Amino acid sequence: MPFFKTPFNGYSVRFSPFYESRLAVATAQNFGILGNGRVHVIDLSPNAPIINELISYDTADGVYDVAWSESHDSVLVAAVADGSIKVYDTALPPHSNPLRSLKEHAREVHGLDYNPTRRDSFLSASWDDSVKLWTLDRPASLRTFREHAYCVYSVAWNPKHADVFASASGDCTVRIWDVREPGSTMIIPGHEHEILSCDWNKYDECLIASASVDKSIKIWDVRNYRVPVSVLNGHGYAVRKIKFSPHRRSLIVSCSYDMTVCLWDFMIEDALVGRYDHHTEFAVGVDLSVLVDGLMASTGWDELVYVWQQGMDPRAA
Repeated sequence: MPFFKTPFNGYSVRFSPFYESRLAVATAQNFGILGNGRVHVIDLSPNAPIINELISYDTADGVYDVAWSESHDSVLVAAVADGSIKVYDTALPPHSNPLRSLKEHAREVHGLDYNPTRRDSFLSASWDDSVKLWTLDRPASLRTFREHAYCVYSVAWNPKHADVFASASGDCTVRIWDVREPGSTMIIPGHEHEILSCDWNKYDECLIASASVDKSIKIWDVRNYRVPVSVLNGHGYAVRKIKFSPHRRSLIVSCSYDMTVCLWDFMIEDALVGRYDHHTEFAVGVDLSVLVDGLMASTGWDELVYVWQQGMDPRAA
């Protein structure tokens, strides 16, 4: 299946919600510790297992995450290590990009998520312990959410409720927020170690998953979150990112510092239904296509992006 070589270490990969063959990739030099970054926009070739680069954008600092606009098919936002969020439009010439740079966070921006319901706003998660709400028509954030006691690594909008989102933090909690409320509406003390990622189930707005340094993934029902619905064990090191399937209620994909990508069905006893060991360094980015059932992508510190169909070997041509 197709792969793409990046000059820097991969950090995040996202499928376009408009074009089934298009993806964006966030990368950072020197494993994101020090150096430049680059955003790649890539296209799958329809004729062969080839990935073509459509355009790339260089940054002075590493890029940790990307998110596509849900309302403009050519617009994407990038989370940068200098605390800024860069906005790009692939329909414009390179000298017109970035469209703007949104700089409010005091430390690295680590996670982004575009609102899939309202489609006009997005969230940023930062190592300054905060989450910010933005719209592209305003130069300043609409609101800052400060309750976490440590870095916020991940944010995710609820797929059914346009005002509800979750945040995952190194303070070992997932917090549920409603932008209409003054503070968080729920605190889930999900793990005893840092929580690196969270995501909502796309078919049940009450189910949310968390992934932790403790090597586990936990599924929670927000109506009764004292005990997890399911605990998924199988990774050998910290679980870096998780994504629920947009096509199947019980499927979730994960990637880990153990260099593997895993596919889980949390509704069955033997939940681990697929393990992919194509990366040779930390696997830190993973995504599932909204437009093509079973199409997966991952990236890692081995400077490679893989795109493959569920059930196939990502390294096979």
